[in-house]
Amino acid sequence: MRDTIKRTLPSPVVNALKTTLDYSKIAREWPSARLHPWRVESIRKLEKLRDSHAGERCVIIGNGPSLKNTDLQKLRNVFTFGMNRFYMAFPDLGFTTSTLVTVNSLVIEQCAADLRALPIPTFISWRGRKYIQPAPNLHYLYTSYILPGFNGNATGRLWESSTVTFVAMQLAYFMGFKQVILIGVDHNFATKGTANTTVVSNGDDPNHFHPGYFGKGFRWQLPDLETSEIGYAMAKEAFEKDGREILDATVDGKLQIFPKVNFDSILS
Repeated sequence: MRDTIKRTLPSPVVNALKTTLDYSKIAREWPSARLHPWRVESIRKLEKLRDSHAGERCVIIGNGPSLKNTDLQKLRNVFTFGMNRFYMAFPDLGFTTSTLVTVNSLVIEQCAADLRALPIPTFISWRGRKYIQPAPNLHYLYTSYILPGFNGNATGRLWESSTVTFVAMQLAYFMGFKQVILIGVDHNFATKGTANTTVVSNGDDPNHFHPGYFGKGFRWQLPDLETSEIGYAMAKEAFEKDGREILDATVDGKLQIFPKVNFDSILS
């Protein structure tokens, strides 16, 4: 009966009901996300980062296979946002990224020990507190899957847009960066399937720069590229309205939202 009623309701009514439920969920989450001592401490640390890099350039590093064709040594003296398991590249690089961001619960759960031990500022979702208790390097971000939007205030709620890259863009905006350069955001996956479905890797990972990134036995979610593009378009608009820019220097990347630039030229 319930399914029959839902199918006969006008789409605007269904959308209104969903939005109401989403706001109700946010209202239930808010007290913990704002007043819990761990979040209070994270908000304090985040406030110190507000506009701390005003007018500067940064690089957001995706984890696509194109990184194997990108001269990452050029990043040694550049402020960088690594994401998810990019820390696997640190030994070969000989240096770390400036920060690391991860909000996916499966990544946080399976990599908790690695993330907590990183010697750099690390940003994880508030949901991740289930797997990682506070540490000097940790900042808890209140992120969610619902109520889309770009938020330039990282102390508040950040929409995830089905990609940690969008969260990193909101952090970069909050920190004041004027120019953001993307690399490794291939926006193309060899593994196909229904978006957001949880799967278990059967072997070497063809979708990222390292075969062991989501290696055999690792649980991960198939990408939702369409939702990611919605967020990227929001980020582009927000940056450009404020006289800032996001540029895409990914080698042979498939994303078509941002202006394309040559990595070797822009970081020469």
